[in-house]
Amino acid sequence: MRVLGLMSGTSADGVDAVLARFSGSRRRPHWQILASASVPYPERLRQQLIAAGQGACLSTAELLNLAEAITVQQAAAAQQCDPGGLADLVGCHGQTLWHRPPANGQRGASLQLLQGPLLAALLQRPVVFDCRAADLALGGQGAPLVPPADAALLGRIAGWRAVLNLGGIANVTLIPPAQGPERNAELSGWDCGPANTLIDLAVQQFSSGKRSCDEGGAWAAMGNPDEALIASWLQQPYLQQPPPKSTGRELFGQADLQQRLDAMSHLAQNDQLATLTAFSAACVAQDLRERAPVELLVAGGGCRNATLMEQLRRRCRGTIVRPLAELGIADQQREALAFALLAWWHHHNHPGNAISVTGARRPAVLGVCARPA
Repeated sequence: MRVLGLMSGTSADGVDAVLARFSGSRRRPHWQILASASVPYPERLRQQLIAAGQGACLSTAELLNLAEAITVQQAAAAQQCDPGGLADLVGCHGQTLWHRPPANGQRGASLQLLQGPLLAALLQRPVVFDCRAADLALGGQGAPLVPPADAALLGRIAGWRAVLNLGGIANVTLIPPAQGPERNAELSGWDCGPANTLIDLAVQQFSSGKRSCDEGGAWAAMGNPDEALIASWLQQPYLQQPPPKSTGRELFGQADLQQRLDAMSHLAQNDQLATLTAFSAACVAQDLRERAPVELLVAGGGCRNATLMEQLRRRCRGTIVRPLAELGIADQQREALAFALLAWWHHHNHPGNAISVTGARRPAVLGVCARPA
């Protein structure tokens, strides 16, 4: 079956699309990437999404227009990836505006903006969307949803295998070994903390909006991180919280950045960016310290930040850090491929969440299917 996966993450920089073929076992399917594309959001739309993701007030009319604009962009990415309309099914994450994990007895909730029926009509294909809702309804975090897909697509090795996505937020999957005393351990995964959110926001602020990211990590490479500050930041409650846990711009957004910039006011901008970059790597390294994986496969936009990657290698001692692309899944393909698989699982009535990851009461088939009008 050919399935198109669409993903737009916390960075809100655009839509990644993957057309894949799946067959065979649900738990360990045969898969092949047939095509992929990445379509950037128009700058005005991107800025609207970043503002909304940090709590900016929108009128109902503005929210409706935003949902429609996002849907049209998702359709454009789908059509660029699959111009011949080969896909039998589409899986779409939508654009997260706000994520509220369960806490203090309150159930979790999450808003992924998308008009599913409109996307189905535009593409003339069934669309599986709203994939977090079922897990949230069962008391789970609703995120991350990619770890079960990582385990199904990549499989196990002799030791612990970790898969890291460096998007706006850094999220990690830990796949148990294929053999040895820990072979019966559970799959795990969680949001570590910021990856690119704080770095990107700082670059935009320092450049007065002329730059949206630290291309290649070149700016941060000119500075030196303040290790004392990083050590103190790592004591933040979320970063000390054990999994299951998930987060987003609600916690690591503009307000959080401003507090950190205030704490670094004595540093030059180069050093501030170096500190923020090293902090992102340190959050990951701290989380992996207890169960050091044999290898760490890295995907997402942060892979192209050479300074961030160097910090990861330096801080994750004893772990082989290498790009996921070496296994045939490029930086911008991983999460779109995962949502294609989630849609395939939905089609086959196969659970898509992992209760060991999200904390939900039971496994569930994820998503709602909208069929073309």
